Amino acid sequence: MSFFGVSGMYYSGESLQQHRIVLAEDSNLFASMVSKRLKELFDIDVIVCKDFDDLTFAIENASFPAALAISNINLPGAENGEALNYLIDMSVPTIVFTGTFQESMREAIIAKDIVDYVIKDSVFAVDMLAESVCRFLTNHRHHVLIVDDSPTARAILTTQLKRYNFRTSTADCGAAALDVLRKNPDIGLVITDYNMPDIDGFELTRRIRAAQGAHQIRIIGVSSSSNRLLSARFLKAGGNDFVVRPFVNEEFYCRVNQNLDTLSRMRAPEKKVAVPA
Repeated sequence: MSFFGVSGMYYSGESLQQHRIVLAEDSNLFASMVSKRLKELFDIDVIVCKDFDDLTFAIENASFPAALAISNINLPGAENGEALNYLIDMSVPTIVFTGTFQESMREAIIAKDIVDYVIKDSVFAVDMLAESVCRFLTNHRHHVLIVDDSPTARAILTTQLKRYNFRTSTADCGAAALDVLRKNPDIGLVITDYNMPDIDGFELTRRIRAAQGAHQIRIIGVSSSSNRLLSARFLKAGGNDFVVRPFVNEEFYCRVNQNLDTLSRMRAPEKKVAVPA
């Protein structure tokens, strides 16, 4: 099965039908559209909850926990966002699917450590939601190495990437990063700080590139410096992308996704074309 998302996401793999997904949505139209699309693409049977009572019953009386919830902000019986708070309190990874969205609302939602949010404002909304679901359920296949000499910076990035269901490893310097890479050949993405005491981000990138090409591993550089030339130097050293701190959550996740999508397409076996006799 192959799936190209609206943002160019590439997925090819086994069915995701073993995952239990709860959809908290009181609109019959959207509940039907989402259920149909997830069944069509990934063979997932969605448990639809039309109100807050349905949601609590589905979460608390299941034989095994939900892998993911998709929730509107407001539901009958939970008109003030209680459904979202409930799902977070129950440690259920949640994607918000909403038709009402403002800047203040975005900040409040992001603060709740949700997986993602999708706005019902276009004909592509359901496909964008399907893409977000697919990413979360398959991100565990990706192993990401975070390299930074700051314990706080490593902890923040680790927490953020684990929220998106990635597997992570960390290193506090360039030398340690090279050792982690030798021991973990499945690492597909390195996110490295520029300024480190032993081997800076440029030199680390050059050393990684001496052993592995861009089709084997992707590298994103990060820095809080305002020096605009850092990104150019990093890319010339063999990096694939560069992000300036402090990150905007959505932009950071998009950059990670784009690099891993590129890697997946590069690693995908080429289709054989039959040659006429």
